[in-house]
Amino acid sequence: MTSTTTITNSLSHTIAALNQGKTSATRVTEEALARATASDGEGARVFTRLYTEPARAAAATADTLRQAGLVPSAIAGIPVSIKDLFDVAGEVTMAGSVVLREAAPASQTSVVVQRLITAGAAIVGRTNMTEFAYSGLGINPHYGTPRNPWQREIDGGRIPGGSSSGAAISVTDGMALAGVGSDTGGSIRIPAALTGITGFKPTARRVPLQGVLPLSENLDSIGAMAPTVMCCAIMDAILAGEVFTAPQSISLRGLRLLLPTHIVLDGMDSQVATAFERSLARLRAAGALIIEQPLPALKELASINAKGGFSAAEAWAWHRTHIERAQHAYDPRVVSRILRGKDMSAADLLEVIHSRRRWINHVTQQLSVFDAVIMPTVPIIAPKICDLEASDEAYFAANGLMLRNPSIINFLDGCAISLPCHDAANGDAPVGLSLAAPGGNDHRLLSIALAVEGAVQ
Repeated sequence: MTSTTTITNSLSHTIAALNQGKTSATRVTEEALARATASDGEGARVFTRLYTEPARAAAATADTLRQAGLVPSAIAGIPVSIKDLFDVAGEVTMAGSVVLREAAPASQTSVVVQRLITAGAAIVGRTNMTEFAYSGLGINPHYGTPRNPWQREIDGGRIPGGSSSGAAISVTDGMALAGVGSDTGGSIRIPAALTGITGFKPTARRVPLQGVLPLSENLDSIGAMAPTVMCCAIMDAILAGEVFTAPQSISLRGLRLLLPTHIVLDGMDSQVATAFERSLARLRAAGALIIEQPLPALKELASINAKGGFSAAEAWAWHRTHIERAQHAYDPRVVSRILRGKDMSAADLLEVIHSRRRWINHVTQQLSVFDAVIMPTVPIIAPKICDLEASDEAYFAANGLMLRNPSIINFLDGCAISLPCHDAANGDAPVGLSLAAPGGNDHRLLSIALAVEGAVQ
C-alpha cells in the first residue's frame, strides 16, 4: 500500500448521508468492523479489544431513533474507537501494557467514554498505544506496532506515531470514523501528522480526565483524530459536553500567524520542508501574514524540564509500586524514562510548577498580537519501524524530534491542531502543519484551521 490513507469517508459526510437516508449506521458500522477483523488488515495490531456486538447494537438503535427523529446526537451509530487508557466499567484498563493484567477492573466508566455512549456512538474497540502513553513513536513490544498506511509493505513498514498509535490507524484504515485519544506531549497530533489525518488537542480543562489512566495530570488532555477539521470539531463538542456549533471558516486575509524562528524549524527533513514551505506560500497567496520572528521563551523549556519535568515526576509517582513489583514486564524504553522521576525531589517539581506559571504568562502576553502560531507538527516523516526497534540511539533521537514541537503547546496549556499539508495525490509522505494558540481559544482556532485547511489542501 503506497497511498497515504485508505479513509473511505469523513465523519461529517457520513453524518450527512445518514440524515439524508443514503446509508445506515448499521451498514457503516459493519463496514468498519469488517476492516477491523480482516485477516490481511492491521486490526490485530490496532485493537487490544473489540466491542463487536455492542457496536452493532448501538448502530441498530441509532437507525431506529434516526427514523423516528429522536437521534441523541450527530454521531449516533457512527463507529469510533477509544484509546486503551479510558476506564470501562468491569474491564481492566491496560494502557498498552501487560503490567496491569491482574489489576482490578474499573468500577466506573470514564466520563469521556460515557459521553460517547450517551451520544449513541458505536464504539468499535480499544486501540493499541505506546505503553502507558510514554513515547511519541507508537512502538509497542507487547501487542505489536500498527503500521503507517504510507509505504506499509516496504521493509516492515513505518511507525504510526504515538502514543495514540492504534487510534490513528483505526481512522486511516476505515475501522472507525474518529479515534479518541490522549495528548500529553503530542500524542494525538504526532500520529495525525505522520499518517495524514487531522488531530485536535483542546485546552486540557475542557475535557474531564476522570477515569483516564494518567501520564501527567498537569499536561494530559483528551481529543480526537479524524479526517478533517470539521470532523474533529464535531467530536470535540461531544467530548467537552458542549452543544455543537459548527466552526465558520474565516477570511485568511490579514490573519497574523507567528512562525517562531527558534527551535521548531530545526532538523526538518526535505519532505517536511517542501510541504511546509508550499503551505506557507499558499497561505501568503490567500492574504495571510506569516510573521517569522524569534520566540525566545522556547529556549527556556529545556532547562525548565531538564530533570524530567511533569511527565517523569508524575509517572514515577503513579508507577513506582508497579515497577517495584514487575519492572521486568515493562517496555525497557518506557520504564527508563519513568525512572528519571525517581531522582526528582519535591523542590524540583515545585520549581517546574512555578516556572511553568511564569512561562505561560510570559508567552501568552507575547502571543497576544497574533491569531495563532504556525509550525511543522513534527520535523521529520515517519521512520521505519525496524530502524527504531534495532537501535536505542535511533529510537530516542526520533522520539525527541517527534515530541519537541507539540510538547510546547502542552506546557503552554494551550490548544492545537495538526492538519495534513502534503501532496497525497502524488504519493508523498504524510506531513502535518500545526496551528496553536493559548488556552481557551479552541473555537477560534478551529475556525482558523478550517480556513487554513481549505488553502493548503
